[in-house]
Amino acid sequence: MNNPLLSITNSTKLLKPLIPYRISLNTSITKKQNQQSKTLVVKSNSKSITTTLTNSTVSVVRTRRNNNGGFEETTTFKQVGRNGQGKAVLLCALGYWVQGSRCFPWLALNFHMSHCLNLKPSTLQLVQYSAILPMVAKPFYGVLSDVLYIGGARRVPYISIGVVLQGLAWSSLAIFPGAREVLPLLMGFVLLSNFGASITEVAKDALVAEYGLRYQMNGLQSYALMASAFGGIIGNLFGGYCLLKTPPRTVFLAFTALLSLQLIVSLSSKEESFDLSQIREVSQERSLVFGIVKKQFSDLMGIVQVDEISQPLTWIVASIAIVPLLSGSVFCYQTQVLNLDPSVIGMSKVIGQLMLLCFTVVYDRYLKTLPMRPLIHIVQLLYAFSILFDYILVKQINLAFGISNKTFVLCFSSVAEILAQFKILPFSVLLANMCPRGSEGSITAFLASTICLSSIVSGFAGVGMANLLGITSKNYTNLPAGILIQSLAALVPLWLLHYVPISVHELEKEAKRSVSKRSRRNRRIGRVVGQEIFAYRRERETEAQT
Repeated sequence: MNNPLLSITNSTKLLKPLIPYRISLNTSITKKQNQQSKTLVVKSNSKSITTTLTNSTVSVVRTRRNNNGGFEETTTFKQVGRNGQGKAVLLCALGYWVQGSRCFPWLALNFHMSHCLNLKPSTLQLVQYSAILPMVAKPFYGVLSDVLYIGGARRVPYISIGVVLQGLAWSSLAIFPGAREVLPLLMGFVLLSNFGASITEVAKDALVAEYGLRYQMNGLQSYALMASAFGGIIGNLFGGYCLLKTPPRTVFLAFTALLSLQLIVSLSSKEESFDLSQIREVSQERSLVFGIVKKQFSDLMGIVQVDEISQPLTWIVASIAIVPLLSGSVFCYQTQVLNLDPSVIGMSKVIGQLMLLCFTVVYDRYLKTLPMRPLIHIVQLLYAFSILFDYILVKQINLAFGISNKTFVLCFSSVAEILAQFKILPFSVLLANMCPRGSEGSITAFLASTICLSSIVSGFAGVGMANLLGITSKNYTNLPAGILIQSLAALVPLWLLHYVPISVHELEKEAKRSVSKRSRRNRRIGRVVGQEIFAYRRERETEAQT
């Protein structure tokens, strides 16, 4: 039985070592030098390996062809232009900044639904989490971006398509009054916006994962989160103050202009200048797009079933889904009962994004080398206790200590939300480093999809709990009890921490020490489940070091 972690086809083995041949002492070596490059040709009785070296950043291209009954394999190192690297950085940095800035129109939309449409807290929360549904299909978008080329590229075109869909949705909400006032139409355009955002996010995540693995830049996801947090700071800062002086439709138009800038940058970026690998299937039986997508889905399902991937995924999904959120009820309580204006809510989000930015910098500099399980243990504990800040606010305990509601919301309202975002970062880095070549979009999209799905489950569970407790826009008596239940539920995932690997290195050691019957059986046929992921990583590292 073929192992799903093997290559897509038998004729193209992605797990093959970089140079799996030994060169004997009697091989002949020919060297050719010029001003720009150095070429090393190594010939033996049956094979020839040609290597081109340059003094700058290099990329790897390998070809193999028949040569008089034998074969000839060529490994070429081509120069990577700095201009291409700069465009890749600009495209991704701007993309994540815009992604973080999506809170800018969403803050306006939440106030519009709460104050103009007079939605109940449970209805508002249903709209918020139902809008995430297009993001559940991220694995499908990821598979398409992995195997389906558009204009010779498989990342940048999808970014452009997603930006266009987002711009169409937000501009429609700004221009047409019916799109804002009629709830079904509003939901339709919100779904369209998130559909476009999910496509863009999948392509960006895959591009970052592929770029980091190719050039051995581990932890690029930290910088992506920094850019997103910076966008959140700017978006919430301007969003809160703009809502005091302008209607929501002006905010929607402003965000559409920002999307136009992102579209211009993406359309002017050429993916071939990034010098990323082009993985194309030429086998006759997989020439159809349907066959390619079906096979890629099959490979994806096989990869995520490996314990080293499935167990961390199980924990992160359970830790989110098991906590019933009351975000809609808390938002309505802050704006309708405490009468906090949009600038206060926006500034509280700004402070939260600043905290996220600081946490991410600290993680990238000091924490990413620490054991993963103790780190997640501490973060989950902090998250469970930070939920109690809402309990203190609702019970007005802060007033007994002389802290006004405005000050308390500014300082503590977003702590739980930020910790919930931050705990995803170590898992993103872990899975990005374990992505097999050609499946970067599929794996990163699957992680994002499972997180979105668990968020929807959490949000719907919160709506159900609010209805059971009788929490409405006119009755918040049982809101403190719901917050206590939410905090206790956040402690439950601590019992499942054995699913979280101690560290990436420990994960690799466990795979090597595996003595199970299944592993021994797989070894006899030369396929060791769990080690093949690390074979990908070793091959990536060898390419980058060379």
